[in-house]
Amino acid sequence: MRKAIHEVIRGSHKEKKWSNMYDGFMIVVIVLSLFPLNFKEDTPAFIIIDKVCAGIFIIDYLLRWLTADYNSDKPPLLAFISYPVSFMAIIDLVSILPSLSILSQGFKILRIVRMVRALRVLRVAKVVRYSKSLQIIINVIMRTKRSLATVGALAVAYVYVSALIIFNVEPDTFETIYEAIYWAMVSLTTVGYGDLYPVSLAGRAIAMLSSFFGIAVVALPAGIITAGYMKEIEALENNQSSHLQQADTL
Repeated sequence: MRKAIHEVIRGSHKEKKWSNMYDGFMIVVIVLSLFPLNFKEDTPAFIIIDKVCAGIFIIDYLLRWLTADYNSDKPPLLAFISYPVSFMAIIDLVSILPSLSILSQGFKILRIVRMVRALRVLRVAKVVRYSKSLQIIINVIMRTKRSLATVGALAVAYVYVSALIIFNVEPDTFETIYEAIYWAMVSLTTVGYGDLYPVSLAGRAIAMLSSFFGIAVVALPAGIITAGYMKEIEALENNQSSHLQQADTL
């Protein structure tokens, strides 16, 4: 029984149909649970929605905990003990806690948790677990993390150097280094809010160069992720072809 539950909630070739249905159902529940956050007040209908969704999340959490040994290379007892401190389990728990103040209003501690209503937004992170497309993107990021880290370090250096230059060129416009860093970050992303900008000839020249190089820096991670995504898709297609060939052979 536990193995069958594991194959449905974790996904397997044997229970692919039921697993996809479960993933789709959970995505719908996650989206539905976020709907009340579009409004400032909790109406009776929103409270009911939150109760139902929180109940489903609790059941999902317990089922995953119950079958943790099937998804780990650790000994069964150690897998059960370590599951609550895993990253996704913590996300699950933190996203559930704000709703428990509604389910159990007799507990003062949980009433305090209810004050951090915005923590329910963390339920968006749960979509990663149920969306195959997002899982592909996560895999791509993990495989290209060294390249992305290099680009990230380059971006940080670019922002800091640009901030130092503009801060010393236009001390009257940028009163603190924080304002200069903020301006450099906005220039890097080519957002251009317009609340802070250089006014001198030298400052504007620096701004033009900063924006020019900023476009190149921003484009680098996009290219890395795109190339990794194409490789990941190609690998998945090859795996599917191999499974089909094995099925035909059998």
